[in-house]
Amino acid sequence: MTHIQRCTWVGDNALMQKYHDDEWGRPCHDDRELFELLSLEIMQAGLSWKTVLNKRNNFRKAFNNFDITKAMKMNDQVEDLMSNVGIIRNRLKIKAIINNAKVIHNMKASFNDYIWQFIDNKPINHHHTNHSQIPSTDQKAKLISQQMKKDGFKFTGPVTIYSFMQAAGLVNDHETNCFLYKKH
Repeated sequence: MTHIQRCTWVGDNALMQKYHDDEWGRPCHDDRELFELLSLEIMQAGLSWKTVLNKRNNFRKAFNNFDITKAMKMNDQVEDLMSNVGIIRNRLKIKAIINNAKVIHNMKASFNDYIWQFIDNKPINHHHTNHSQIPSTDQKAKLISQQMKKDGFKFTGPVTIYSFMQAAGLVNDHETNCFLYKKH
């Protein structure tokens, strides 16, 4: 049996491996999927990605599969969400997701066009040989974070935005020995 070389952060958890292999770092251009990834990264702040990934299906049910139009109308459901043991029950994060859906819905451009314009619509390829070399944020994420906050987004600090950029494929932070490194 051939061993597949993945980024070291993935470990041997099957769900983490599937997420890494099928999603992480792949350029995403779907508004709903981008909103989902941003929302999950917001929920992840201060927690492990594995925790969020294990609750992903519960988040999808709770937030109407991250349908932007439905999610923006959920202000009257905050208390129900706070009692949902299947999700991370953080009032500020829940309200941020609802707020961000409103911001995205009210944009003149698509969320895809909005987010990808920050990097001239071309993924930034890094060449990290080890996970320890990957930063938690960078100057580009700081600039995007500042602009998103000006545009009304909540809970979009530079670390959350850098993680979102990685997840959505705006940056390719696959380690150079990972089997997906050259594919993106």
